[in-house]
Order: sequence, then C-alpha cells, then structure tokens
Amino acid sequence: MVSQNIPYIRKIINRNKRSQYIFNIIGLLSMLVGIITLLALIFDLFSDGWPRLSWEFLTSFPSRRAEQAGIFSAWVGTVLVMLVTALAAIPIGIASGIYLEEYARKNWLSDLIEINVTNLAGVPSIIYGLLALGVFVYGLNLGQSILSAGLTLSLLILPVVIVTTREALRAIPNSIREAAYAAGASKWQMIWDHALPYSTGTILTGIIVALARAIGETAPLITIGALTFIAFLPDPPITAQFPYISFAWLLAPFTVLPIQMFDWVSRPQAEFQVNAAAAGIVLIAITLIMNAVAIYIRYRLRQKIKW
Repeated sequence: MVSQNIPYIRKIINRNKRSQYIFNIIGLLSMLVGIITLLALIFDLFSDGWPRLSWEFLTSFPSRRAEQAGIFSAWVGTVLVMLVTALAAIPIGIASGIYLEEYARKNWLSDLIEINVTNLAGVPSIIYGLLALGVFVYGLNLGQSILSAGLTLSLLILPVVIVTTREALRAIPNSIREAAYAAGASKWQMIWDHALPYSTGTILTGIIVALARAIGETAPLITIGALTFIAFLPDPPITAQFPYISFAWLLAPFTVLPIQMFDWVSRPQAEFQVNAAAAGIVLIAITLIMNAVAIYIRYRLRQKIKW
C-alpha cells in the first residue's frame, strides 16, 4: 500500500517544487522592477541636479533668479522641523506602546484603541494637516511656525512608532519576563532592564521608516501655512546672553526642502527644474545621514544584547 503511494507523493513534491520555483522567479522579477525603477529615478535626479550643487547653492537664500537661488533656509528649516518631530514623536510613541502592551488591561477598550492606532497609520497626511491647522495653528495659537510643523509631522508618524514598539515588545520571549520576575524585579524594572533593551533595535527600525516618511511630506505643511520663499533664518537656539538658550526659533516662520522643490518644479523655467533636482539630492543626503545615525545606534545596542 505504501509502495503504491510513492509515485503519487513524488508527483506532489515535484509539483510543489515547481510552484516554489515559479514563485521565486516572480518575486525576484518584482524586486528587480522596483530596484531598477528606483535606480533610474536616482540616476536621472543626480544627472540633472549634480552640476548645480555647490557651496553657494547650500548657503544662499531663494531668489527669483534661478542661477542665484539656494536652499539655505530650506535645509535649515528641514533639520529644525525634523528635530521637533523626533523629540515629540519618539518619547510619546515609545511610552504609549509600552503602556498598551505591558500595562493596559486586555478588554474591549484596549482593543478599540489598538484598532484605531493601527488605522491611523494609513490616514492620508492631508487629514493631519487639517487637524493641525485647527488645533495647533488656531486652537493653541502657535501660528505658522516650526513648532506647529514639527507637532504636525509627529502626529503623522506617531501611530507607526506605537505599532512598532508594541510589536517589538511582543516579540520578546515570555521566559525573559518570567526570569526577571523570579529574580525579584518589579514590572518596570523588567521593562527597563530587559524588555526595552532587547527590543530597541526593532523600535529604531520603525523610527527610521517613520522619520523617512515625515521628512518628505509636503501636504500637511502646506495646509498649516508653510512659506515657499524665506530669505532669513530663525533665531539661533544658543545665545551669548544668559540663560544662553533661546526657544524663539520654535515660533519662527519656516520652509522645508519638499516645499521649496514643489515651488521650483511648478515654474516653467528649466533652470528652476535643475534647482529642484539639486535640492532633491540634498534631501536624500539628509535622509541617509539621519538613517545612518539611527542604524549606527541600533548596531551598537544590538552588540550589547546577550540572550
């Protein structure tokens, strides 16, 4: 009886191997299409914008003349806005994820919160812009400022940070928690000394993805009134007078690189298109630097993990 089933079993195994081979080919082709398309876009961007890159381009303010226009105020505004975004979203997102995963009771309310947080990750960014316009700009009277922009983008990426934190903590084996409790640790000691350090690498991966999305957003910032032409910089955060730290820059008007690029590509002159391509290269460079710092921190933290 067994010998009669052997040809049938071999036929099923061969069919499954063919299906797996076909699936591998389809997956490889799909990946190549995405990679080749991305490389083609990057090559086209660099071929157009690289000749325009110079120190003067990085240190000059926008101008009506394309050959004199720069991105000084735009890239400084991008860095400041992303700084506010990271300082607002990362602590709140991680703390919320820890509470929902470790402290919140598992009932209908926590399930409702989890569903809403997950759905918020897919809400269009323009909705966050409209919300920020009513709450931050007019409700809290923060105006069209760097602080409003940073808080707006922090709302945008907050669901991603929360979901990533919860999934990272959920992946920690329960045996580590039980061992910590057996050694006399409290719940917070278990989280701080064991669960959180072991999950930091995964949490940082989610933060990298979230910040990379935020740095390229345009719609919510236009909604709250970001400017397209600024020929000055915000007040410096460090001053020569006591208390030597100033927060006036938080309420300063701003522009960012995506908005500057949007303004240039909407103009008919070909020279402004070249400027937009050069600004795109700078935006990619800032994103890569930001991601490289996070990846380095993640790498150092993972080296300290000993399961």
